[in-house]
Amino acid sequence: MDDVAFGSPRGQLVLAATVVASGVAFLDTTVVNVALPRIGADLGGGFATLQWVLDAYLLALGALVLVGGALGDLLGRRRVFEVGLVGFGVASVLCGLAPRAELLVAARGLQGVAAALLVPGSLAILAATFTGADRGRAIGAWSGLSGVFTALGPFVGGALVDASPSGWRWVFLLNVPLVVAAMVLSRAGIPDAPGSRAGARLDLLGAGLVTVGLGLVVYPLIEWGRLDRATAVALLVLAAVVLGAFLAVEARTAAPMLPLALFRLRSFTVANLVTLVVYAALGGAFFLLVVVLQEALGYSALASGAAGLPITVALLLLSSRVGGLVDRVGARLLLTAGGVGTAAGLLLLVRVGSGGGYWRDVFPGVTVFALGLSLVVAPVTTTVLADVGVRRQGVASGTNNAVARVAALLAVAILPLTSGISAAADAQELLTGFDRAMVSCAALCAAGAMVAAVGLRGPDVARSSSAVGSPRAGHDT
Repeated sequence: MDDVAFGSPRGQLVLAATVVASGVAFLDTTVVNVALPRIGADLGGGFATLQWVLDAYLLALGALVLVGGALGDLLGRRRVFEVGLVGFGVASVLCGLAPRAELLVAARGLQGVAAALLVPGSLAILAATFTGADRGRAIGAWSGLSGVFTALGPFVGGALVDASPSGWRWVFLLNVPLVVAAMVLSRAGIPDAPGSRAGARLDLLGAGLVTVGLGLVVYPLIEWGRLDRATAVALLVLAAVVLGAFLAVEARTAAPMLPLALFRLRSFTVANLVTLVVYAALGGAFFLLVVVLQEALGYSALASGAAGLPITVALLLLSSRVGGLVDRVGARLLLTAGGVGTAAGLLLLVRVGSGGGYWRDVFPGVTVFALGLSLVVAPVTTTVLADVGVRRQGVASGTNNAVARVAALLAVAILPLTSGISAAADAQELLTGFDRAMVSCAALCAAGAMVAAVGLRGPDVARSSSAVGSPRAGHDT
C-alpha cells in the first residue's frame, strides 16, 4: 500500500472504515451479553443455550484469528477485510432471524469465523497504510474510537432488549447498517493492494486441529448434565489427544499459526499466562453477573448492562496513562498490583447474592475490578511485544488476542459446571453458584498476580518496552 497522511481525506476514510468495522465486532460482544437472558427465555434450552450463544462465537474467533491475519497477508488485506465484513453482516441477519436456539448458535459460529477475518484486518490495514508518527496517531485514534463502541454496547443493547419481547433480535440486526457503512468507507478509502502470495502458506491443518480440539473441550463441559459421564470423559480425553496433535503440528510445520518458539521468551510466556487467567476471570464473571442480575435479582437488560460501565470508563481513562508508567516502574509491579486489584473486586462481588442495591453491592466490586484491570491491559500488551522483535510483533499480538478469546471461551464453559449452576437453575441456585464462581475467578486473578511477581524481571521489561511503542487495544472487554 502507498503511504497515506493521517490528516488527509483518504487517511480519515481509512480510519473511519476500520473503526466502524472493528467497532461492530466490539459492540456485538457487549450487546449480546446483555441480551442472553431474553434469548434463553424466548428460545428455550436452559442455561446451556446462553453458554453456547457466547462460546460458538468465541470458539471460531479464538481458533481462527491467527489464520485470518495470515489470510489477509496472502490474499490482500482489503479483500479479506471486506469478505469478513460481508460475512459478519450475513451471519448477523441469520442470528436475528433464527427461529431456534440451534440455528442461532450455528449463526454465532459463522459470526466468529467472519470476525476472525475482520478483526486482525483492521489493525493490519492501519499499519500498512500509515507510517511513522501517523501510524501511532491512527492506532491511538482507532483504540479510543473503538472503545466508544464498546461503551455504547450495554446501553444500546439494553434499550433494544427492553423495548419488546423479541428485542434481542434487533441486537443482531443492528449490525447490518454498520456493516454497510463500513463497506462504503472501505471502498472509498482503503487502497486495494494485492497480497504476497510468494512463499506464503496457511496452517490449515493447525487451524482445523485447534478448532476441533477446543470444541471437544467445550461441548462436554456445557452439556455435562445431559451426557453420561463415560461419554463426557471420553470426549475430554479425545480433546487432549487432538490438542496434543495440534502442538506437534505447530512444532514441525514450516509456517505455524502459533510459533511455539515464541514461548521460549520468558516475558512472552508470562504475559500470556497472565492474560489467560485474568481474561478467563473477566469473561466468566461478567457473563454470570449479567445473567444473575436479570434472572435472579430482577434487573432490566439496560440496568444489568450498565452495571459493567465502570470497566469501560476505567479502561478509556486510564489505559494510556498506565501504559506510560511501564517504562518508569516496570510491568512486573503493575501486573502484580492489577492481579491483586481484580481479585479484590471479584471478592467484593460476592455481596451481590445478598440482593441489595446496585450502589452498595454491585458498583464497589465492579469499580475495584475495573481499576485492577486498567493496571493489566496496557502492561500485558507491552510485555507480550517487548522481546519478540519487530518482524514477529504481529503474530505475537495475534497470539495474545487468541489467548484472551480462548480464556473467555473456557471460562464460560467451565465456571457454571464447577460452581453448581445447572441447565435448569432457579434464582437461588444462580445466586449460590455466582458466589462460588466469584471466589474461583478471584483465585485466578490472584494466580495471575503471583505469576507476574515471580516470572517477570521488572527492569528488563521496563527497558525493552521503550522500543515497543504505544500499547494497542486488542481485547474485548
